[in-house]
Formats: sequence, C-alpha cells, structure tokens
Amino acid sequence: MPTPTPRRPDDLVQLLTRAERLAARRLQAVLEKEGCSLDAWRVLALLSDGEGHHMTAIAEAAFLPPPTLTKLIDQLVDQNLVHRRVDPFDRRRVLAHLTPRGREYGQRLDRAVRAGWPPLGEDEDELLRSLLDRLAATLTESARV
Repeated sequence: MPTPTPRRPDDLVQLLTRAERLAARRLQAVLEKEGCSLDAWRVLALLSDGEGHHMTAIAEAAFLPPPTLTKLIDQLVDQNLVHRRVDPFDRRRVLAHLTPRGREYGQRLDRAVRAGWPPLGEDEDELLRSLLDRLAATLTESARV
C-alpha cells in the first residue's frame, strides 16, 4: 500500500479558511435572528466572564482594530448592554463590563448559538479544540523567532 502524501501547508490553510467561513456564516444567520452581529457577539461573549476587560484586550479577542471596537462599544453602551468603568488599578484605562441587560442578552445569544451549532461529538469537539489551540500556539511561537 502506498504511503499517503503529506498535506501541503496550503491545503491546510484552504481547509481552515473554508471551515472558518462556513462557521461564520452559520453563526451570522443565528445571530441575525437575535439582532446581533458577529463582532458584537464576540465582545459580549468575552465580557460574559464578569471580569471587565480593557479595550486593547477586547480588540485582540474580537479581532477588531481599535477604532472599530470603539464604535462598537459605543453602540453597545447606547443599547444598555455594556458600560465602562475606570480601571481601579490604572486610572488611565477603561474597563468594559456587561450590564444586567447585557448579561441576559448574552445568555440568550449563547443558547441560540449552541442550538444552531452542529455537534461533532464530545470527543471530536475536544480534539478539534485541542488541535486548533496547538496550531495557534505553534504559529505564534514560530512568529516570535
């Protein structure tokens, strides 16, 4: 039996890109029914831990440039989903937190996303999460060298 040809990096990038776009489309369809954008969902999901996060950390986690994030946070504040507080440890920084309404909305979004997400199976979900996390860590490390 012939040895399988190893996949080329561009094959992997193609698969990752396809999976990401399909996942984003599915998420967007679910979120649109709830009146939420993918970017807003990422921000609300991060803030759901209740710890409060500064704008730089939110921008990195939501994959948004700072000016875009500022506009989005302003919209979320206007909708009474998020509020800002001065960081008690560094008064130059602002921390974003969910309001009670934002927590409720975030929980509703979480339920809708979970209901609309196709399960791979418990072991496969964990395996995929582990492999993607390892790939991201490897790519991050190799970029530092």
